[in-house]
Amino acid sequence: MTLGPDVAEALDLLAARHGADGGARERLGRLLEGLIGDRRAPTTVRAPWAALETHIADSLIALELAEVRAAGTVADIGSGAGLPGLALAAVMDDAEFRLVESQASKCSFIAALGARAGIANARVECSRAEEWAGGRGAQDLVVCRALAAQPVVLEYAAPLLRQGGRLVDWRGARSAEEEQRAARAAGALGLAPVEIRRVQPFAAARERHLHVFEKAAPTPEGFPRRAGLARRRPLGG
Repeated sequence: MTLGPDVAEALDLLAARHGADGGARERLGRLLEGLIGDRRAPTTVRAPWAALETHIADSLIALELAEVRAAGTVADIGSGAGLPGLALAAVMDDAEFRLVESQASKCSFIAALGARAGIANARVECSRAEEWAGGRGAQDLVVCRALAAQPVVLEYAAPLLRQGGRLVDWRGARSAEEEQRAARAAGALGLAPVEIRRVQPFAAARERHLHVFEKAAPTPEGFPRRAGLARRRPLGG
């Protein structure tokens, strides 16, 4: 599927906003075409403008954070349709990305989409996040978008981060109660809250926030708990 001139121009402006070079712009274009043109894509957002905003702009907004731009090893947990990992990898071509997804059909789609877009620095890990032993303690950065309640995301992410590594978790409107639960869960996992950054990835975006946590201490033995427990019995309650 070919992008219309208006969408292509908007993508040019988005790439320029985030300092992406011509090669990155081309990769982002092929990524967007795949997301809106492939019927296997696990998303309901297929209109070109909506997909540009919801899939690409919302993913790239994390580049406003210095710790994201500086990361060398990145894991995207619960990657779904490959986001935000593939969009970030298209721009951060010096970093190595692992896209962690448990559903085989989604893993197959992500791999095909990455190849179509020419994104050579991203590899799919078809595994539950809590069972991906090969990534533990090795990630500069973990990113997560629309996966689960924040205490669940924290439990998935903490064992994967190296000491001093960062988690960036995409969230909507803020809730003091939810943030308190997340802070308690973080303390149990060796994580410390760093920042909650309000962002506006596109003009109509409202109440978008990036929650940043740092791996401040080793994650205690026993985390993550066996598959499914983090969701059934979330920390911080």
